[in-house]
Amino acid sequence: MKLNFKAILSTVVLSSAFALTGCGQEDIKSELTENPNAVTFSNSLETNAVVPLAGCVAPGWASQNGGTTGGGTAAETTVTTYAQLKAAIENTAVKVVKVTGTITITTRLSLQDQTSKTIYGTSGAKLVSTDQTKDGSGIINIKRCENIIIRNLIFEGPGAYDTDGWDNAILDDCRNVWIDHCEFRDGVDGNFDIKNKSDFVTVSYTKFHYLKAPKAGGSGGTDDHRFSNLIGSSDGATADAGKLNVTFVRCWWAPGCRERMPRVRFGKIHIINSYFNSTVSNKCIAAGVQANILVDRNVFENVKEPINLMTGYTAVTATGNTFTNVTGNTAGSGTAFTPPYSIGALSVSSVKADVTTNAGATLTGNICTAF
Repeated sequence: MKLNFKAILSTVVLSSAFALTGCGQEDIKSELTENPNAVTFSNSLETNAVVPLAGCVAPGWASQNGGTTGGGTAAETTVTTYAQLKAAIENTAVKVVKVTGTITITTRLSLQDQTSKTIYGTSGAKLVSTDQTKDGSGIINIKRCENIIIRNLIFEGPGAYDTDGWDNAILDDCRNVWIDHCEFRDGVDGNFDIKNKSDFVTVSYTKFHYLKAPKAGGSGGTDDHRFSNLIGSSDGATADAGKLNVTFVRCWWAPGCRERMPRVRFGKIHIINSYFNSTVSNKCIAAGVQANILVDRNVFENVKEPINLMTGYTAVTATGNTFTNVTGNTAGSGTAFTPPYSIGALSVSSVKADVTTNAGATLTGNICTAF
């Protein structure tokens, strides 16, 4: 359940333990003096609310290996232009980046070799790429990073075109990453991929879809490459074995997605309380080489092949799901892993309403939510 900040009076302070205590303006100033890492917001409902960003708890696999806290309560750097965003992302001393408005990505962003960083958007914040070329496509490449949080951002590409180009976002050899309340749409090669030994990743309340028609005739050979999410780049990437542990919780594979929701190699993947309703789907969850997948209390409506059992998978367990007007396989095979974490689960009857209301960049900023 989300914390409803609209219901919190302007004189309320949130402590780091999420306790609510009444206070006036002077108390808030005192709190900031005593706790210089506290972060305040200055507009409308967020005025005077001290938000305990360090208290945000990542669910799922991102809770393992010491947890994922991002930049915590470090001072924010607000960006409104591409130049400002690029500088803030590349600066290792900047730990919390606040994105405002729409920023056009002129050259793909690169976040490399950094630890403990949060990038989040205010309401409606959007990163947009219009480049469909092989080398110029994509919005952000995140490589060799640890303890990263990305929240409440829209990633908008120019549409699918199979030129062996880039996804809207890629995790490459990263650990402890939490993607929360984001929206990925219209990526060139895909929306969001996780590869190359990345591990301890959670994707929560995130929406994947395609609004633009696919462009045919690309050099890759696929005329309709609305392939959303790939985990593991190839069957030959054997260093991924034992890595690529990812949780997708309360996510939405929405209209326009054709395949890879996700397509999995090697990892232990937990897909829980998510919603699939793309009528153009060819196949949804695809289990490839050494894939170990727990398909747990999800809703599939009007899709083809909810669970595609490919060659070489380890195990797929499908439990508690509902299937309405679907064709193709709905069953698993073998016994998948048992998650080493606890996670709050919705009843399957509540999944559709919750996910369609809350998935995507639906927050007003870097606000804590709970599972």
